[in-house]
Amino acid sequence: MKNIMVMANFSRSNALSCTENVCTCLYELGVAILMPDTAKENYDRGFVEYAPFYKALERADALVAIGGDGTILHAAKHAVEYEKPVFGVNAGRLGFLASLEQNELSALKKLAVGEYRIQSRMMLRVRHCHRGNVTEYQALNDVVISKGAVSRVIDLDVFCMGRFVSSYRADGIILSTPTGSTAYSLSAGGPIIEPNMNCITLTPISPHSLFDRPIVFADNNRLTIRPGENNDTDIYFTVDGELAIEIEQGDELIVEKSATSVSLIDLSEKPFYEVLHEKFLTRAKS
Repeated sequence: MKNIMVMANFSRSNALSCTENVCTCLYELGVAILMPDTAKENYDRGFVEYAPFYKALERADALVAIGGDGTILHAAKHAVEYEKPVFGVNAGRLGFLASLEQNELSALKKLAVGEYRIQSRMMLRVRHCHRGNVTEYQALNDVVISKGAVSRVIDLDVFCMGRFVSSYRADGIILSTPTGSTAYSLSAGGPIIEPNMNCITLTPISPHSLFDRPIVFADNNRLTIRPGENNDTDIYFTVDGELAIEIEQGDELIVEKSATSVSLIDLSEKPFYEVLHEKFLTRAKS
């Protein structure tokens, strides 16, 4: 790779030093570094070329995201629009989506010589049907449908390919990709799914029933979620933790596998279960 765009979340306390280390390493490898012009106020170096975000992304061979999982998710959605691969350097806490930790930056040389793998990660296509209008979103991790600020459970009816599945009385439900199975879904009791699989997992959030358990659907299914008739509180949905959009009575959310996928660059060569152990088990004990 000859041209790499670097995108950093400078609100992270160690993002600046991490950006310095990443950019210096890439520069020494002879890689041309592009950054969005908005980054210049935080990181201004003569060997970096600054340009409007999408201009820089269009010219880049890949996008490096420096930050936590939220930053990498945000970067991935931009990268997929231009069919660019993305990889993350962890400057956050968990950083499960990150390919490298800050003490592993020597592996960046693999980018320059083409010694890396690309993993294709499934995304979700989400359509919000509201008063005759349809708004579409893409999710790499998950779609969360949950209650508003009032501490009341909500009723949600779920259908698969038009057939009734169940009515959930709960704080909400999570619809996740395999990539998202180690995010909010895991905290709510959902299963861990290998990221190279293709499926959709439904995980209830604090269900008001002993028998409501996560369900794993094949990736060729289309799920429809509707507010139940007995709701007396606001209902919202979020896509990858961004925004919060209200779902009104009569609305529908239609969730299915997206036709597009995210390409994540893997430089670590660590198997999935080793990463799982390091990120969750080892750090939980420390």
